[in-house]
Amino acid sequence: MNRVVPKNSFDDYTNTKEKKLFTDCVKRISWANKLSTETLNLSGKDIQEIQVFAVELKQKCDISKLLDIIDKCIPYHIIFWVWYEHQAYISASAKHPYPTNPNISVVDWTFTTDWFQIPDIPYSLHLMKNLDYVFKDLCIQIIGRPGLEQKSMTSIVENQKEIADLSKKIDRLKSAISKSKQFNQKVEYNLQLREAEKKLDKLMELSS
Repeated sequence: MNRVVPKNSFDDYTNTKEKKLFTDCVKRISWANKLSTETLNLSGKDIQEIQVFAVELKQKCDISKLLDIIDKCIPYHIIFWVWYEHQAYISASAKHPYPTNPNISVVDWTFTTDWFQIPDIPYSLHLMKNLDYVFKDLCIQIIGRPGLEQKSMTSIVENQKEIADLSKKIDRLKSAISKSKQFNQKVEYNLQLREAEKKLDKLMELSS
């Protein structure tokens, strides 16, 4: 597509702080590609189009909030290629239409890679089968657990939410153990920690 998307296109969806983030961090947003029946001869059941947006940064900074805003106000699934100088990362969100307004999306989960060097790109778009497969396959590459290939996108999102929740719980318990001065309390926290770690290991095994 190769079309520049004006940053002020999202003004209606941003507050003053977010507008400043757009100004300070984002140099240019480009609508790079459209993956659809029209362009690839691939259809989809849940996904009819995938847009690819290239976001060039002025400086290396966290723009996850801005990507979330763009994702919510565009009804199609988006793959973001975010780059600064010789580094980049990829972000893609599973989402569904807002029940009372199909032009607004609800983001279910965001899959994001670490920064990597260009041109050493460790991810590929496998343009085969259908658009649902193309998007899910990229998300599985991002999280690095090929055991999820046979799962639905809904199951993959639930898996990631459970892992995130358990990881936060483990961090909280470790912090509580280090701060606690009562022996009995430490014992109880340690029991909870071991149980949470077992659950996390099981979830990771199921998706590895």
